[in-house]
Amino acid sequence: MARVQEAAAERYDRSDVMSARVSTRSGSRLIARHCTITSADQRRFTRLASDVASCTACTGVAHCHVLTAANGPLDADVLFVAEAVGRRGGAVTGVPLTRDISGQRFNAFLDLAGIDRSRVFVSNAVLCNPLDVSGRNRPPTRAEVVRCRPFLARTLTSVRATVVVALGRVALEALRDVHPHELVMPRDVARPAQWARRTLVPMYHPSRQSTLHRPHQAQERDWLALGSLLRTHDLRRQRFGLATINRP
Repeated sequence: MARVQEAAAERYDRSDVMSARVSTRSGSRLIARHCTITSADQRRFTRLASDVASCTACTGVAHCHVLTAANGPLDADVLFVAEAVGRRGGAVTGVPLTRDISGQRFNAFLDLAGIDRSRVFVSNAVLCNPLDVSGRNRPPTRAEVVRCRPFLARTLTSVRATVVVALGRVALEALRDVHPHELVMPRDVARPAQWARRTLVPMYHPSRQSTLHRPHQAQERDWLALGSLLRTHDLRRQRFGLATINRP
């Protein structure tokens, strides 16, 4: 886990002038992104990660505290907020939505939408792993979400992304606790809305269970719509780096 976090931390040592390859129907082109992450920004996030690591407010969870530089760059193009850390995913790797089925589906959806994972920040409404009495994943309680809310608010302050994607109902409601909005699942899935001087997009969580509520093919269309949104968004403000889209 330490090697993963160290590799991710190296992103903060890069120049603040970066290039991104943007895919279009006619091919790819490079655009320059000018985004400065200051030492004060880095110190603010380091304090946040330290506070998360020392939190033991909740019982009934595995205290894995998955919020480090490995979650993504502070100058990310998109901030994804999921539900909670999974015992076979982020609880093992230290990186949300990796390794387990949800992580594999998330990566596949990113590829479909043409979104470069190295240019996104991924976090959770609950930064530890809620477990039932049998040691299996369970949905976080309302109280657990509320206890983690200050960390989510501070994450939104630290990460520069102007597009925020809520992966599932729990994440969407957690974001509503930070800044009010009127979006609900499933009515507003894949429908962008202005929110807290950003763009908020509700999406289904990439868990396999989500296909019981929205078929996989419909979720693929949602992600293609998200990719289209990012490509057509104001590049002067959003600075998106998009990879080549794999069309079905």
